[in-house]
Amino acid sequence: QVQLVESGGGLVQAGDSLRLSCAASGRTFGSSARAWFRQAPGKEREFVALIFWNGGSTVYGDSVKGRFTISRDNAENTVYLQMNSLKPEDTAVYYCAARRPPKLAATMTRPADYDYWGQGTQVTVSS
Repeated sequence: QVQLVESGGGLVQAGDSLRLSCAASGRTFGSSARAWFRQAPGKEREFVALIFWNGGSTVYGDSVKGRFTISRDNAENTVYLQMNSLKPEDTAVYYCAARRPPKLAATMTRPADYDYWGQGTQVTVSS
């Protein structure tokens, strides 16, 4: 059983930074890509960022470009999301997701493109 475990959420003020972590545990597995999504109350789950495991290329949602950075530690099978210049509209539950190899989806920015999900971590940004 594969599990993704997020950590690092919390309550911060606008302009602050946070780093989220997503560790894979359980049966060793590889992923073709890992991503972060977020979901605010009453809204759909929104794509934040993804990283392709082979090569490390990254893609970001428009609302976080220039402020968030996704990275990975291959040895630890962990993905990070560095969030800078946080805004109140970044408040949401942040979810880590992974896609089984080998094939990639056409978009890789939809929740349906991913096979495994973490339980989520709350990020609250006060104004």
